[in-house]
Amino acid sequence: MVAIEYLLSPAALPLSQPNQLSVLSYNVMLPNSADGWWTYKMYDPLSFQDGADGIQSVQGWDRRRGMLRERIGSIGADVVCLQEVSPKSFEEDFAFMRDELGYDGHEMFKKGRFRPATFWKTSKLELLDKPKHGDRTLLTAFKKVEEGQGGGGGDDFHRNWHVLNCHLQAGPQGGRRVRQIHDGVDGAFKLAKKLKENDPANPLLVACGDFNGGSECGAVRYVEEGSIGPEFLEDGTSVTSKEKKMRLSSALTDAASAPELERGPAPATLVVKELISIMVEEGSGAYEEPRLSQDIRQRLSRIYARYATQNRDGEMVMGREDVERWLIAINGQVGRGSEFRTAAKQMGWKEPPASESDSQGGNGPKEKPRITLPNEGILSLDGFLHVYEFELRGGKFWGINYDLGVLGEPLSNDGVFKARYDRMYCSAALQTKAVLDTVSNVPCPNEHEPSDHLPVGALFECP
Repeated sequence: MVAIEYLLSPAALPLSQPNQLSVLSYNVMLPNSADGWWTYKMYDPLSFQDGADGIQSVQGWDRRRGMLRERIGSIGADVVCLQEVSPKSFEEDFAFMRDELGYDGHEMFKKGRFRPATFWKTSKLELLDKPKHGDRTLLTAFKKVEEGQGGGGGDDFHRNWHVLNCHLQAGPQGGRRVRQIHDGVDGAFKLAKKLKENDPANPLLVACGDFNGGSECGAVRYVEEGSIGPEFLEDGTSVTSKEKKMRLSSALTDAASAPELERGPAPATLVVKELISIMVEEGSGAYEEPRLSQDIRQRLSRIYARYATQNRDGEMVMGREDVERWLIAINGQVGRGSEFRTAAKQMGWKEPPASESDSQGGNGPKEKPRITLPNEGILSLDGFLHVYEFELRGGKFWGINYDLGVLGEPLSNDGVFKARYDRMYCSAALQTKAVLDTVSNVPCPNEHEPSDHLPVGALFECP
């Protein structure tokens, strides 16, 4: 049995030897410097004595960035795999990785609003080939350039290291998640062949990131078993039309679940307020046509009554000014957020018909029409409830929870949802030498955790 060092955050991963590599994976929650204005809604108002004011004191990007810098710097991994960076402000948001922590090499995924990014120190690692961009996966290959640190010698300690940074698709997309991880792992096999490695089916591979699913999901089963077939159902649907099988010599190993750790099951990496059982009507699915529970509908009806000041045929309804007050309370201003867009449509806003010039085509991209609240429009109670039904169908449980809290109908803090979405695997060519856990028993993000996800880290060795 191989001894594995167990570390509990705050702690640093051991300094790697020439035949070792340390890796950190961290979904940092979309930076809210230039994008992600809604990030404050990820915080639970009941967790702060001052409610929304307390949230504002901790949710700003400057504070969150400082916490991330301290956490990442203290762990000291050779390779850092982040998820949910923003292309709009990436260079400024993560300049500290280069300027303060020494990670002067990086690659950001080439498309999407929420992107993976991989960082490394060029003094320790040489990038061997152009990074491979898959479907929400980013593959990098390195050779270690350290010398004189002990740990033996010979060709085994100069092999290529492959790191697959994943942020698999969220929601009822089991089939796509399986394709994403299958293609990512297969990419490592292909790259090993391209680099003329002696055994491409057994590369030094670390696959990590946000899998957006627990042990029951198809992507995790594929990684841990090495194959998956059409008989595997996720959300009632087959995840593949035919068997998908790794071209590696064996399945990957879950570093955090090694029995040598002797600490029981690996801890949750997603710790948030339990909301689905409260918000979703019993008998309707959380992701397939969910319906608001009777309790939430009653809470929203009471909120509506407090905002409705216009008398229409003996019934109090929300006029434009009422809707604006509500939007400012939840979104900070009028004109942003899906609540605004849905409410405008419920009040009668319609997209103007395409002009003759539009129908004839043009050289530039077509501008989307500006959505506005109709001057004489009203938002009925049914329309108001529809706004939140739409949020529910979009999986924005956290947004509804925030809105209820700041509108005077906070949900209790009794339940916590815990899941292990963030994972780290290694190929059969590697041994796990150290594992770093980060644990929280209260919903994240909070004043101590800058993201709704917790980081995972490990040290691997080529024996």
